[in-house]
This record gives sequence, structure tokens and C-alpha cells, in this order.
Amino acid sequence: MSGAIVKRTPFFKILIANRGEIALRVMRTARRLGYGVVAVYSDADRDALHVREADQAVRIGEALPAQSYLKIDTIIAAAKASGAGAVHPGYGFLAENEDFAQACRDAGLVFIGPSPEAILAMGNKAGAKEIMQKAGVPCVPGYQGADQGDAVMLTEAKAIGFPVMIKAVAGGGGRGMRLVADAAAFPDALRSARSEAQGAFGDPTVILERAIVDPRHIEIQVFGDRHGNAIHLGERDCSVQRRHQKLIEEAPSPAVTPELRARMGAVAVQAVKAIGYEGAGTLEFLLDRAGNFYFMEMNTRLQVEHPVTEAITGLDLVELQLRVAGGEPLGLKQEDIPFSGHAIEVRLCSEDTGHDFMPQSGTMARWQMPDAIRVEHALQSGSEIPPFYDSMIAKVISHGKTRDEARGKLICALEQVTAFGVTTNQGFLIDCLRHPVFAKGEATTAFIGNNRDALLAPRPDRGSDLALAALLLYVTNPHAPPWQRGRSLSATFPLGLRIDLGHGVQEIEIVPERDGSYVATRNGDRFSFAIDELDQDSIRFHHDGLMEQAKFLRDGDRLYILHRGVTLSARDLTLAPPESASAAGGDGKVRAAMNGRVVAVLVKAGDKVAAGQPVMTLEAMKMEHVHTAGVAGTVSAIDVAEGEQVTTGKIVVEIEAAA
Repeated sequence: MSGAIVKRTPFFKILIANRGEIALRVMRTARRLGYGVVAVYSDADRDALHVREADQAVRIGEALPAQSYLKIDTIIAAAKASGAGAVHPGYGFLAENEDFAQACRDAGLVFIGPSPEAILAMGNKAGAKEIMQKAGVPCVPGYQGADQGDAVMLTEAKAIGFPVMIKAVAGGGGRGMRLVADAAAFPDALRSARSEAQGAFGDPTVILERAIVDPRHIEIQVFGDRHGNAIHLGERDCSVQRRHQKLIEEAPSPAVTPELRARMGAVAVQAVKAIGYEGAGTLEFLLDRAGNFYFMEMNTRLQVEHPVTEAITGLDLVELQLRVAGGEPLGLKQEDIPFSGHAIEVRLCSEDTGHDFMPQSGTMARWQMPDAIRVEHALQSGSEIPPFYDSMIAKVISHGKTRDEARGKLICALEQVTAFGVTTNQGFLIDCLRHPVFAKGEATTAFIGNNRDALLAPRPDRGSDLALAALLLYVTNPHAPPWQRGRSLSATFPLGLRIDLGHGVQEIEIVPERDGSYVATRNGDRFSFAIDELDQDSIRFHHDGLMEQAKFLRDGDRLYILHRGVTLSARDLTLAPPESASAAGGDGKVRAAMNGRVVAVLVKAGDKVAAGQPVMTLEAMKMEHVHTAGVAGTVSAIDVAEGEQVTTGKIVVEIEAAA
């Protein structure tokens, strides 16, 4: 193609068909290059930061993705109405939808990504595997046939051999993916995977693959242009995952040698050249302990974890996307790609790691990110985190000369993250980065599963945490004597508090001492504090001979504390009535554990159920969560219908306990 005349496609305004941090990320580069930017938003995102930061914004529908961010015709109309000449899909939603790319082409809009033909060829997992197999690239054994019947799928799964992976052919991010251990669990897993894939991508089709035990998840970043050029930008190691979704990504991989990088990179470049691929793409591989690699899929879009590649190459991948989409050549040869140092990214998610990584939504009352490190986010204090979209709320990225330096910088940065109001995985990420297996560069996709107990173990200084929470609840109480530096008290009176730090109610007593210090007592243990400074949102104090500091936020009976890099949430239950058996479902009522949408009612009135039996499936933040019966008995009422949106705590199923 070197002698061919390639048409340039000028555009001056870009509509970003996405939301949140990726919308802001694209805006930043687009504006630097002189482009206007247009945002789209659902009703849930009306006040979102990406909407307010754009030059223009267009409403595209209601909160659910199927009613907004997945509506192709509406997004095309928004681009036309705003005068945009190009559309950037970001990642997720319609980013890998060939119909969307085709609709942009038909409307005369530049789609900032590969052609519809390339998306169809490589974005579909089944099609991509077939192309790779014909090219001689090793692939994971599996089934990607057109017959999706339940019986056929079960037969094929047995032929492949358990354990098997069920994977949605469209999209990614772990949605529509299930690891199935045996034939008995296969039917339910298949239904759940299809339902989740339909909700996330609008396509319930799945493929089957043999599950490779404890592999590394390695991906190769590629770029192609319409002049026939293609390069790779090295690999990323994305092995640390939960629910088949990545949590920590790094470049380069501790397990990839220069020779292996060259081989995997050559395979990736050969693949994209074969289909005339244009734009950013990623080929994902499983790497076993023997150094064998197997192609899994290709993501025909920009990846969430692209910042680590930017950090070690010094390139702006969004800029490359925009230039390639405008018809410019890459202007880079493989030998020109620099690799410098090591980069690690973590995904800060609104989820409760102590309750099976359950997604969390609500108002982020206080949000402060560290300044000395790259953070991609779209939040500010008071921002609402809706239950309809992905749980990732920020990405924190470090770069250092060595892996240890990058890891240390990232831990320090995470310790400074202030996220009060919605539970996040902040502390869990720090524990992962500190774990000896990760520190040695030995983490595989089994890392979290194998080390789950250690990573989720309670903090050894929980008693000290409780004492600090009690102290702050006491001194921030509007009815308590105000703290003053150097103030001595003529008389002191103990105050008993009932506090819940998320592990059950604890009794603790606070005693102001005559010298101005405070003693917290619990079960005979004494914790002494001397306050040095107390502001509206921070405290500096002495405890056990050490001067320490903490940030906090008092919100009614709720107190949020950032101490030693861990965010604590405490409730003052001193004046609250004791909780009944209903909190654990012992009253026969099954309550929604999060804001979400009912996607499956698994029982009907009159059914007999056992304790722990699944009765209802809710979808929140693109993931399905099964709710189970708290007691054995008979279903007396179903209080919701499929498709209904419910709030946390709503009764969804009622069970009359067996006598």
C-alpha cells in the first residue's frame, strides 16, 4: 500500500460516546490537539463531571445502558446535532460494536477506531480464534460454533473437559464470563453468562474454552494505520484479577523476556497486518509456566490499562488514535519504540471486598486524590456513583526506574487517597501490592484466589482503629466539650459508646483525662490519646509514643476515617435500638444487598426452599449477584418483578420459615 493514495479525513469536533474517566481522558488529548469535544449523558449522569467539562453535551436517554449508552441511532443523532465530525467510543459500551462503527461510516462520521470489518473479524471472540488458528497461532482449545443450544453446549463442554470457561463473544471486562468446575454447575452458569452478556453488550452468544490452570494474562498493545503500517508497543501483565476483571496491570511483565516479547509482538503485528487493521488494538494471551502462550481474544479498542504503556513508551495513545483516524501515518517504526522503566496501574473500584467484592453506589461525600502521581478519574466531592455502570471509579498509575520503585510510589499514593462516602477497594489494593507474591513478580491469575484469606484478613490493630473511631466520634459530637490545646478539665465523666466498624457492634468507653488527654477502654484494653491538633477534617495525635495523623469526615452518626492508608467507616449506634434477626435474613425476608436491577426471579410463591438456596439475581454495575434464602421454608411472596430497579434493603422475597 506504500504507493497508494490514501485519503485524509479532516474533523474538528469529536463526540465521545462514553462516560466518566475515559471521556475526560479523551477530552484532555483532543483539546491539546485543538479539537472541540462533545459529551453524551444518561439521566443518571446529568451532573457528571464529563458533562460539565465538555464544550457541548447531549442527553441520550435513561439510566440503563440499553436506554442510553448502547443506543446507536440516538448517539449518531447527537453527533449530527452537535456538528461533530468524529466519534470516539472509549471502551466498553459500543466500543467493539461493528454496527456502531458502520453507522458512523454511513452517517459520514469518522469512527476513531478500526473499520467495521476489522471489528467483526477480530472483536468477536469466536471469529478471532478462527482467524488465528488459520494463521498458525496457538489458541486455547474450545468450542465457538453457531449452535448455541443448551444440550449442544453441555456436550461440547464435556468434550473439552472440565474445568471450562464460558465467555461472551462480544465485549470484555469479565462480563459474561464464568469458570465452571463440573457438568452439574454448567446449566446455571450458562444461563447467567448469557444474561449478563445480553445486558452488557446486547448479544448473549458465548464460546467455550478449556480453563488453563494458573496462567499469566499477557496482552500486546498494537497500532495500525491505513497506510499498511503496524507496530506493537510491548506487553502488559494483567494477571491480578477478581471476577475475571483486572485490578492491577503493569508493563513490562515480570515474566516476559526480551525474546518472548519479540515473538509475541511479531505474532500480534502479523495478525493485524493480515486484516489491514487501523487504530489501537490489544491481543490477549494466556502464558503458562512453561513459557507457552495461547491466543484468547483481541480487543479492538483502547484498553483501560493503556496508561502503563504510555508511561514506559512516552507516547500518547489517544493522540495516535486521533492522528490515525484522520488519515495520518503512524510515523513510528518498531525499532523506534522506546521502553523506559516500569509502570503499574491499579483500578480503584466502588466495591466491598469484605463482602465478595459487591459493587457499591451512592454519594462520594469527600474525594481527594494525590497530586504527585497520575490519576484518571471523573469524580469530585459530592459526586453520585450510580448503580448502572462499571464499578471502577479511578485508575492510579505509577512509573519508576525499577518495578520496586513503581510499586513503592503506588503504595504511597494509594495511602493518600481520600474516598469517603462509598466503600472502595483501596485497602485491598495496597495489601495486594505489598503481598510477597506480587512483590516478587510471581502473581498469576490465581493470585487473589490463592491468597484470599491473607488479603482479606482483618487489620491486626482493629482495637486501635475502634479506639480512634470512638475518640473522633466523641470529640466531634456537637454536644461534647470542645477540645482546646492545653486545656485541663476540673472533672471528667466517662461516656459509653456502641460503634460498628463493619464487623459487628462493639462497646467502648471514652474517658477525658484531667490533663486533656483521652483514654478509650474496651474489654479491659486501654488506648491513650493526646490530641495535638484538631481541625474540621483532620487530627494529629500521640498514641503509643508515636505522633500520627488521620483525615476524617463526620456525617450524622457516620464517621469516615483515613488512617495509615486505610479508609474506615464507623457508625455510632449508641442511641440506636439493637438490631434484630432481620439484619441477617433470619426473619425470612430476603433484602436487596445493593441498588440494582432484578434480572432473574429463581423461585415462585409456594416453592419450598432450603437455607442458602438462590432465590433472586440482581444486576449492579454490569455484574450479576445471586441472593439466597436466609432460612428454610416456603416462599410466601415475591415482592419484585424481573426488570425492576430496586434499592438497597428492599424486600424482594418473603419466606415462611419451616416449623
